[in-house]
Amino acid sequence: MAQKNNTTVKDIKYYQKKFWKLFFYGLGVTALFFTLASWGFFGSMPSFEDLENPESNLATEVISSDGITIGKFYNENRTPIKYEDLPQSLVKALVATEDERFYEHSGIDARRTFGAALKLGSNGGASTLTQQLAKLLFHGEGSTFKLFRVIQKVKEWIIAVKLERQYTKNEIIAMYLNKADFVNTAVGIRSASKVYFGKEPRDLTVDEAAMFVGMLKNPSLYNPLRRIEKVRLRRNTVLGQMVRNGILDKATKDKLAAQPIVLHFHPESHKEGTATYFREFLREYMKNWAKENKKSDGSDWDIYSDGLKIYTTIDSKIQEHAEEAVAAHMKNLQKEFFAEQKDNKNAPFLKITPEETQRIMDKAMKSSDRWRIMKEDDKSDEEITASFQVPTKMKIFSWNGEIDTIMKPIDSIRYYKHFLQTGVMSMEPKTGHIKAWVGGIDYKYFQYDHVGQGARQVGSTFKPFVYATAIEQLGMSPCDSIIDSPFTIPVGRHHVTEAWTPKNSDNKYRGMVTLKKALANSINTVSAKLMDKVGPEAVVALTKKLGVKSDIPVQPSIALGAVEITVEDMVAAYSTFANQGVYIKPQFISRIEDKNGVVLYEPVPETHDVLNKDIAYAVIKLLEGVTEEGSGVRLRTQGGGSGDNRWTGYPYMFTNPIAGKTGTSQNQSDGWFIGMVPNLVTGVWVGCEDRSARFKGITYGQGATAALPIWGYMMKKCYEDKDLLISKDPFERPDNLSIKVDCWTPRKVEVDSTALPPEEEQNTDEFGL
Repeated sequence: MAQKNNTTVKDIKYYQKKFWKLFFYGLGVTALFFTLASWGFFGSMPSFEDLENPESNLATEVISSDGITIGKFYNENRTPIKYEDLPQSLVKALVATEDERFYEHSGIDARRTFGAALKLGSNGGASTLTQQLAKLLFHGEGSTFKLFRVIQKVKEWIIAVKLERQYTKNEIIAMYLNKADFVNTAVGIRSASKVYFGKEPRDLTVDEAAMFVGMLKNPSLYNPLRRIEKVRLRRNTVLGQMVRNGILDKATKDKLAAQPIVLHFHPESHKEGTATYFREFLREYMKNWAKENKKSDGSDWDIYSDGLKIYTTIDSKIQEHAEEAVAAHMKNLQKEFFAEQKDNKNAPFLKITPEETQRIMDKAMKSSDRWRIMKEDDKSDEEITASFQVPTKMKIFSWNGEIDTIMKPIDSIRYYKHFLQTGVMSMEPKTGHIKAWVGGIDYKYFQYDHVGQGARQVGSTFKPFVYATAIEQLGMSPCDSIIDSPFTIPVGRHHVTEAWTPKNSDNKYRGMVTLKKALANSINTVSAKLMDKVGPEAVVALTKKLGVKSDIPVQPSIALGAVEITVEDMVAAYSTFANQGVYIKPQFISRIEDKNGVVLYEPVPETHDVLNKDIAYAVIKLLEGVTEEGSGVRLRTQGGGSGDNRWTGYPYMFTNPIAGKTGTSQNQSDGWFIGMVPNLVTGVWVGCEDRSARFKGITYGQGATAALPIWGYMMKKCYEDKDLLISKDPFERPDNLSIKVDCWTPRKVEVDSTALPPEEEQNTDEFGL
């Protein structure tokens, strides 16, 4: 019997010894496994530096001068936000739903982990918020293979513990919400709030915050654009968790749960939103900036992932008013253009041969995306050309919204050639800060920028450069008189190879007129006579000092505007007159910061003196005459006139001093207006992409009808917006002014000499072409 008992005791000790041996071996293996994992034996682990500065892949923000984010450049559309800017309802909903003991653990929730292990994960995972952050930051979703998944889970635990040591709980929550992907171009809670509800996170309601927390479980499954009912039920689950954790009472939860989800979905796209043309211009600029301005380690900045903040000079309100003015007027003017083209068998082209038409269409075909893509697929020119004759499903632009249609690609090219385009830029003359930039009518469909890229004939808007030269070199004043009469520059004078006899657009002559009246009524013979007196070389030299980069022929005909210049250069040149003769190069960036707020770049304004204050002010007084008695007088009146049904926003009834100039190029291909008040200069150009696509007559083709209404409509909006402080004051008069500028004129409104009846064509002999 004793023998039996001894055997039993021996067996118990044996198994006890076996158990502890296995336990300590297992513990050692586990410790070794964790140690090897932390050393990177099973794959790289983040270093201390990585934990200190985790890879963020942050979007670069484009910020207006009034602090509004007007666009982003990104791989991931993600903009960081601090914990202090998160609504507490969002934070509490997140903790209640994803990690109830978040504030109690140090990265791993032992209770949930053991519970999940006992159930073999059948009840879902046990990842804490810190573990989820570790996954997002350093290794993504991971493998589905069991062994690898275990290794990844161990690495996740290790990283989570390190994160808890490195960051506060609040920082972990902010990092997690900044990194989470909410699909549909929205990465991070700030982008998600903007994309889905059009607001900042701090303005989210409790039910909106609950929706975002609900999406975190599986953003693709709980996609509000595809499965709104699933998202609503998931949101209500989150609201239930908030009740369970004492954040909401049941009555409030029931009220919120009964509400539908109302989205204000605005996906952030580079081709949509505000200031699209400017943002593309800026993007190209930043590509070069990133190459020329290196990081401290010598590498290039990445504008798509380094989270830069580009503070621009653009004012979001002025930009908005400019875009609104463009949309209102161009839609209105386009109706007239389509109506004119109804009986034109070669619409929208006028007075060109079939061969010229074919050249235009062939060039457009070969510039199209269709041609480029098919060429990349090794298609022959014949195959590609044939494809343009095959009816195809497509979306096309219209001023009443996109149209789904079936059309031959070649017909769509001709359709788009009908559309009038525009370029608008506003600038502060004293700072050079560009406040608005509208490069066309719709960036999605028309990506050519008519502010910075497109140089077009400027017509009579060039004449102030001639007058300024005459005042400077000949000592003339706006009140000096000159005879408006027939005039010829003979062969050999000023490089003229054929005798040049410019004519006035109405074929009339007014006799003795002041310079002020001559410019107000855009009298061609006076401009030609002044050009003859000073010589084209002097005018070209002054124009270059005014910042115009275009090649300008040294010919007398430039006096009438047979010169191609960009809107950007014209606005900068005119701003020199408003800035007392000092040229300032247009500036569009205030500063660039890195993601931590360190200033990387602040531009130094480029300036130089062009004219003395007296001459600059004399030119301003000349240009005021244009709006007092000339082609810009409709800014002040409410009387009728040719084409008044297309003067969008008319009557304007401005009473403050306005300096400006209209311009119309050969055959009405280009309409211009440049208008100035003391603290804002705005240039407007309107015309078709092709010069042979144009209005038949001057009534609608002239700058006073095609371009001026955009300026008038925009400025009306700016003056109504009291926050903008757009000046209504007189231009600053220099002390001891040496030039006579206050001319006596009879109190009579002159008829715009360029406003001819619709049936009368503009006489293009004035251009000497």
